[in-house]
Amino acid sequence: MIVIYHQYNKVVTIEREGKSIAFSQASIVKTLFEVASQYPGDILIWCHIDFKSNLNFSKIQDIFHHSKIMASYNPFQNSYLPGAIGYVEESPFIKVNKKAAYPTWQMSSCVGGIHASVLTALQGNFYTIKDFDYFLHSIAKLLMPKGLLCYSEPDLLIAFSEISQKQKNSTFLLFRFVKQHYKTSWIFLLFLNFLLYEKKIKFLPLIFSFFYSRIKINENLLNDIKIQSARKVIETGNIDVIIPTIGREKYLKDVLIDLSLQTHLPKNIIIVEQNPEPESVSELDYLTSQSWPFSIKHIFTHQPGACNARNLAIAEIKNEWVFMADDDIRLEKNFLELCFSFIENFAAEQVTFGCYAPGYPQNKKIGQKFQWPNFGSGCSIVKSKNIKDILYNIGFEFGYGEDTDFGMQLRNSGFDILYAPNPEILHLKAPMGGFRTKPVLAWQKDAIQPKPSPTVMLYKILNLSKQQINGYRTVLFFKFYKAQTIKNPFLYFSTFNKQWKQSVYWANELNNKK
Repeated sequence: MIVIYHQYNKVVTIEREGKSIAFSQASIVKTLFEVASQYPGDILIWCHIDFKSNLNFSKIQDIFHHSKIMASYNPFQNSYLPGAIGYVEESPFIKVNKKAAYPTWQMSSCVGGIHASVLTALQGNFYTIKDFDYFLHSIAKLLMPKGLLCYSEPDLLIAFSEISQKQKNSTFLLFRFVKQHYKTSWIFLLFLNFLLYEKKIKFLPLIFSFFYSRIKINENLLNDIKIQSARKVIETGNIDVIIPTIGREKYLKDVLIDLSLQTHLPKNIIIVEQNPEPESVSELDYLTSQSWPFSIKHIFTHQPGACNARNLAIAEIKNEWVFMADDDIRLEKNFLELCFSFIENFAAEQVTFGCYAPGYPQNKKIGQKFQWPNFGSGCSIVKSKNIKDILYNIGFEFGYGEDTDFGMQLRNSGFDILYAPNPEILHLKAPMGGFRTKPVLAWQKDAIQPKPSPTVMLYKILNLSKQQINGYRTVLFFKFYKAQTIKNPFLYFSTFNKQWKQSVYWANELNNKK
């Protein structure tokens, strides 16, 4: 491990195993690359000299437990980029929970670290960047989709409290960052959003951003860096499976057969069968008439809804891991075995696996392992203890957003979600069962129909920043204009605002739902 202490974008001293090592008087960015080339097997830690006494050496090895991790922590209330970055990115990586380890590309120069092999793979392409914070944000933003796991990690510092200090949030810098890391169209949307929601005309930052080109890097840049986590997350490897089902007896039976043939057998299967007909009884006779190599817990309820069903199932989990499955999937015999191999290599406690319908084009499938901005309720394995205090929000019942909201609850509790393209799950997307009824939504008969769906709005209110919600509103305005019948722009603007307000109203009503 090498620690680089710095101040004002300049290196003060470099220490390795308690001894000082020589360094050139180059910028801190160039010095990082130079040190990485000399010590390619080391973890490189940077720390502002003011936080030297607060650097938590005892947590370093645990935080950087494999080679594709980048972590930092910003103890200040303000971020390096202004909150307006939310106008151009709707992901969960913008609104950072600083009280727990949280996935984000927003890095800090105060304290952080990265493995030397990652910088070596970059081959010094960032020498020209003088601003250390900008450099850290840039490589994290570019490499996160390529498989680098990036975190805000409060355990990097000890004996401190969050510091109230104003940092310079340059609008010029923001426009430059957007121009270099997003499609060019986003700088115009950023300009428009400043005008619409802050009544500010950012003409000069917009013009100056054209002096910069978008930064591009090789898609396979990090593929040669091997991963084997030093952290142990599997104790027993025992796993339960939860499956909500409604009217798919044949498909569910096929899922159970696939699970019974697994080379890594699950311990318990928890099935929540729903049938809203008051006089109905279970149609899953094969649960008891056939012999299965695992225990089956069968819950029958007249209350329909995936959120309620999954909550009932979560309450019955007994083992270390849980596979959250659908009732219309198919699995290869070694599916769970391969899942645990991935979990062990990455020390991942929440993983969503590739899940595709039959005939899905191979060239459109996601091939990279990376931090997933979503969550799949029918194709994920999670550590059971991590969801013991988490439930699906009933406000999302019969709508959209319960999966992504559940994922956000995990992240805000300090539990990241990774995506693994393999092993794949085949999702048959079976037709709805014969007794499925379309629910009557509370707003269905409103004269002004909400736009977007109130459950979509509920997710955004609960989990996104104000700027992210406003940025989404602008994009939705333009997208919806093409699809609706009102072509008079002034009438459309008035109608859209009414629909938006209606959506906010119903989202707040759903939020109060118990």
